[in-house]
Amino acid sequence: MTRRPRVVIIGGGFAGLSAAVALCRRGLGVTLLEQKPELGGRAYSFVDEQIGDTVDNGQHLMMGCYDQALSFLKTIGAADRLVFQENMTVEMIAPGGARARLRAARLPGPAHMAQAVMRYAHLKLAERVSLLVGGARMLAMQRFERSSLERSSVSALMDRLGQSENARRVFWYPLTIATLNEEPSQASAALLAEVLRRAFFGRRRNSALVYANVGLSELYCVPSRAYIERSGGAVMTHAAVTGLELDGGGRVLKVRLREGREISADYFISAVPWGALLRILPATAAEDAFFSRLNRLSFSPIICAHLWLDRQVIDAPFVGFIGTTTQWLFNKDAIWTGRASRAAAHLSFVISGARSLTERPNQELAEQVLSDLNAMIPQARGAGVLRTLVIKEKQATMAPSPESWAARPQCVTPLGNLFLAGDWVQTGLPATIESAVTAGHNAANALAARAGLKAAA
Repeated sequence: MTRRPRVVIIGGGFAGLSAAVALCRRGLGVTLLEQKPELGGRAYSFVDEQIGDTVDNGQHLMMGCYDQALSFLKTIGAADRLVFQENMTVEMIAPGGARARLRAARLPGPAHMAQAVMRYAHLKLAERVSLLVGGARMLAMQRFERSSLERSSVSALMDRLGQSENARRVFWYPLTIATLNEEPSQASAALLAEVLRRAFFGRRRNSALVYANVGLSELYCVPSRAYIERSGGAVMTHAAVTGLELDGGGRVLKVRLREGREISADYFISAVPWGALLRILPATAAEDAFFSRLNRLSFSPIICAHLWLDRQVIDAPFVGFIGTTTQWLFNKDAIWTGRASRAAAHLSFVISGARSLTERPNQELAEQVLSDLNAMIPQARGAGVLRTLVIKEKQATMAPSPESWAARPQCVTPLGNLFLAGDWVQTGLPATIESAVTAGHNAANALAARAGLKAAA
């Protein structure tokens, strides 16, 4: 009987778990190592002991175009934990309380989004036409001027497309910050163009907004672990990798754990951030041009503030804020199954690209979020605040600058049996759940091909 190839995967977030599941489907012997007590990487949930409620470390929206992520969640049996907003509807609130909806029309794509833009009341008629023309030009540039897009920032692209300041303020820049987690002056135009192409210029279903009706850990960490273990794999938490040992031929022999244990395997996948990878590589490998270019990558932070109020102040599952520090408000009572029965109303606020705010005290940030809430949603004024919790993810995502495009590596490395996964690996996408799962699948496919097996599905 032929021995199954053994694979060690370092990192238990979306990328590592999706790679592990893909390889388990091909019958490989998988051992997944996660240094934290629980799985999830930079996307997880926990129970706040003070109020006894589940908390996501950050709010994540998916879209119907997340083909790889949705397929992964279906594979592990988590599809029923997702809510699809088939008719994409995003309500944006401007200073002074003016509201406008960007709502997909019941038309085939991409006409459904053209109609949505033409009905978006925050824009004047001429701006709506200009926005649609600008979007079409951006897609043309993606086909015929890709190198120019790859070198450009979003704000520079807006200049080139002749977009008004108002169109930037109420459409382009909120879209950029939400999808790329970066200020438009620093964000890659090429990545924004890819988001636009996949989400808005394809099938109608691609633009559907998708969110989980449970916490992130319940969504994918628990079912992924169960799937891996049912398939004969192993999942180890509290398993911090401190180094990789190489042989003389440019292959990884084993990983060393902090506890002193060593684990050998035939193949390895690193699904941790690039800084963690560089720390566990031997110095000679880390100095190789393939790996040393990772030092050109940097992080962009996200701040997520949670407020529990003594009453409901909003019915919608989420709304966007224009012109405030806080960018998005998510109503957990409308999103999570069973939340409406709780006494405290749970609101989650997101500030993306929050580089200038991470050193501010948590209490000051909570007060800022509450001030923004009261300014944008008057019915919230006077509501009692039962609990506040601020979570700063300083290394939330890769900063999607134009310079990062060339620095992002492919999944195959110069070390013959080491492969890379993670939302920062080059997938052509910003650092999203879809990018993480795509990278996990790419690493699994490349490994399977190297092992002479059928590629993972």
